[in-house]
Amino acid sequence: MKIVSIIGSHRKNGNTETMLKAFDKEFKALEIPDFKNKFYNISEMNIYPCRSCLKCMRKNNCVIEDDFGKVALKMIQSDLIIMGSPVYFSDVSAQIKALFDRTYSLWHKKMLKGKNIIFVATCAEYGSGHTIDTMRHWALDHEMNIIATVEGKSEKKGKVLENEMTVKAIADAVRACDRIIPKTEEI
Repeated sequence: MKIVSIIGSHRKNGNTETMLKAFDKEFKALEIPDFKNKFYNISEMNIYPCRSCLKCMRKNNCVIEDDFGKVALKMIQSDLIIMGSPVYFSDVSAQIKALFDRTYSLWHKKMLKGKNIIFVATCAEYGSGHTIDTMRHWALDHEMNIIATVEGKSEKKGKVLENEMTVKAIADAVRACDRIIPKTEEI
């Protein structure tokens, strides 16, 4: 099983990264055959905004030369995408928004259609509802399969797992993946 985990936060070891690592730990505990989880912190990558040049319609890929291609390829090849964003003014981070906009280059050929995805939004107090809504709209535009959305709340950096509801929501989301997790006898 191939997973790509996309962190859209500048905070190293912050709540978004902490939650995505908790997902990794839950999946590893299942001892899934051929399990791989590739982490990308897109805040540490060069992913430029979409230029709206529409060249992707002719060339079937984005022509901007940066790190987007690496992330896009892993998303296309994955069995599951886990995408996390901190809440910035009740919405996704600029890094996640840039990634969303750049996937317009994948939309023409429906390259993310049917992909399984879990969304994670982290905040101190409120605003995660609209953030999740933005993520859902993006996934629905791509005709993706939204397995779960998980919200994490903590005012302290990296302490989001102290909230029992967050830990339970992560475990529930992993259980919701049961139908896409290969069984040992299937290998």
